Amino acid sequence: MIVITAPTGNIGRRVLDHVLAGDRPVRVVVRDPARLPAGVRERAEVVQGSHGDPEVAARAFDGADALFWLLPTDHHAASVDEAYVGFSRPAVEAIRDRGVKRVVDVSALGRGTAHADRAGYVTGSLAMDDLIAGTGAAFRALAAGSFMDNLLRQARLIKEQGAFTGTLAPGLALPAVAARDIAAVAARLLLDTSWSGQEEVPLLGPEDLSGADMAAVVSDVLGTPVEYRRIPGEALVDQLTGSGASGAMAQGMLDMMIAKDGGLDHGIARTPRHAIDTPTTFRQWCEDTLKPAVAAA
Repeated sequence: MIVITAPTGNIGRRVLDHVLAGDRPVRVVVRDPARLPAGVRERAEVVQGSHGDPEVAARAFDGADALFWLLPTDHHAASVDEAYVGFSRPAVEAIRDRGVKRVVDVSALGRGTAHADRAGYVTGSLAMDDLIAGTGAAFRALAAGSFMDNLLRQARLIKEQGAFTGTLAPGLALPAVAARDIAAVAARLLLDTSWSGQEEVPLLGPEDLSGADMAAVVSDVLGTPVEYRRIPGEALVDQLTGSGASGAMAQGMLDMMIAKDGGLDHGIARTPRHAIDTPTTFRQWCEDTLKPAVAAA
């Protein structure tokens, strides 16, 4: 039995599609089953509720051979630790109690770098990984670079103002990975019964890109000038709290970006394997994902 959490999200739904193409029984944990496509409800066992709920996790993980764990970040949480470690703790107990053999989660780059202990959301992700590893289950933490898909949140700004914003230095090149590639790696691991031990799997995408690099590609793909605008950290915090985030979670996001500016994502040496595992280029992603999203914004 393969259990998939967050099966309606950007990554989880793709993982689910890959896994359903195999011949293993699948169980999903979802708050609102109506959000699942009818075909999924027919082919997968559905456990309704939050995977952070002890009773739901215990029921969902019973008899599970493999688990895909994806944290739904709570932007209203009182602290980053509560959002990551607090939410995960009941599930970790269920992993241990139900004897789940293998766990795959989505985490972040940064372990072992000088900034890892003050990197906001990344610090929370790494603490969550440590909690899962403590169960003794075989474990793969998918340590992903920045998500290309995060740019979709600024589709309207790109369309209306020809710009997207961020706090990072315009020339700082960082790993960038597409959600589709993260999902493909996760599904491959979930379907493979041969691996053991505990490791991080760095997912870097095929190239490092700066905000300026991305703006040049977006401009070319859309056929109109688009620029990257660097904004102060205070402006980012104001944006997030204005959208309902707690002060602690807004600060956690800023702390992560400050750490990235300081080299958080540069702890892994790039190899040809990274382009094989995560092959989607930013240009390809812009052509088939960002361009239609901007047109529809």
